[in-house]
Amino acid sequence: MNKGFPSRELRIIPVPVPGDIKPGDDLAGKLLQALKHQGISLIVGDILVVKHKIVSKSEGRLVDLEQIRPSVSSQKWARRYKLDPRVTELALSQSQRVVRRKQGVLITQTHHGLVCANSGVDVSNVDGGRHALLLPKDPDRSALQLHRKLKKNLKLSIPVIISDSFGRPWREGLTEVAIGVAGMKPLHDYRHQRDPYGYALRVSIDAIADELACASGLLCGKLTRTPACIVRGFPYRRGRGRASELVRPAKRDLFR
Repeated sequence: MNKGFPSRELRIIPVPVPGDIKPGDDLAGKLLQALKHQGISLIVGDILVVKHKIVSKSEGRLVDLEQIRPSVSSQKWARRYKLDPRVTELALSQSQRVVRRKQGVLITQTHHGLVCANSGVDVSNVDGGRHALLLPKDPDRSALQLHRKLKKNLKLSIPVIISDSFGRPWREGLTEVAIGVAGMKPLHDYRHQRDPYGYALRVSIDAIADELACASGLLCGKLTRTPACIVRGFPYRRGRGRASELVRPAKRDLFR
């Protein structure tokens, strides 16, 4: 018998959103309309995970690549690795530091503190290559605004996670990470608790928001036109959480 650790069933419910999101669109309204169309109702305990692209699009974070004038350095780098120099230039402009630049891969730290490829600048699933899409200016604030609008419309406190696809050191492939959080604690601290064998945990802090983002990423794919998912059945911890809490401070970063 599994005493003290009841089994739980989680559900991941996809939320397809018809059409495209445009600058100035009411994202909360669009999502609520999509839920109604699918016959889905948000209930107490649900968590809404939203891909950052629809958030960035609604906030007008589009950049016309024709307006970007790449530097000589960006042109040389792009020419060497058959890249678009305008995207390279834009990625550098969105960074506070370059972490690694090798073999055609540009890893930067964004102004948000996120470490990712090309500062999160993306051209896929935008408009065929004419524009690039930036990360939300303040993903935590974007999550909070969406959280508040849902609460106003539904009279329910629905946590919101904004996610993006990141690569990882030492691992192939992409996974989702939480870049914006509102309405829940992004970390669960298990330190000083005891495991089933009585051992006192010392360093166990789970990145819950990242784990939920990853779970939703199984359905919110790049080619599925499903930019949002509902996670149902997870016992999250309420609170004024922010995704910025997931960013490790420089003084504790062993790789700087």
